[in-house]
Amino acid sequence: MPTTTKKQNSQQPRSKFYELLQGQVHNEFHASQQYTALAVWFDNEDLPELAKFFYAQAIEERNHAMALVQYMMDTDHHVTIPSTGEVRNEFSNAKELAELALEQEKEVTSDIKTLTKAARSEDDFLGEQFMQWFLKEQVEEVATMSTLVNVFDRADGNLFEVERFVHKHLQSDDADDDMPEVAGGKL
Repeated sequence: MPTTTKKQNSQQPRSKFYELLQGQVHNEFHASQQYTALAVWFDNEDLPELAKFFYAQAIEERNHAMALVQYMMDTDHHVTIPSTGEVRNEFSNAKELAELALEQEKEVTSDIKTLTKAARSEDDFLGEQFMQWFLKEQVEEVATMSTLVNVFDRADGNLFEVERFVHKHLQSDDADDDMPEVAGGKL
């Protein structure tokens, strides 16, 4: 007879919010993998500042996924770690990567809004409060990627100008003290 722990026996039934939250774990891990692919592309093109920026973005997205995992564990819900799906690796020019990143962040923003609405409609006040940090984070992420696309446009093909901008203005400050707890610790 299989053994079950007390924690396994006390797990909460799944609400729509928690089903969406589990899906968002997939989305965040997928975003992490896609950003890794972008970073590798930039690294291979000898664009170290863009590579460094996207490697850091990949870690940030991983941390977001693990914060969702921690929240589900903390609220006694089962967590399944999903596969990430296919990532795009082939691009014809550097600006395409920034445009992909912007579209990805807009999609994540839409997902986070949907999660927040689900928590609100289920009177899950703790879930709604938890999602507030992610809403704030998405404003920053979309703004950053929008700026990066604009810089690519203004640089008019001069990737050294883009590199200079990224080095000067898009370096991570790691001052994310209000980020929710991350399962296994923040990287």
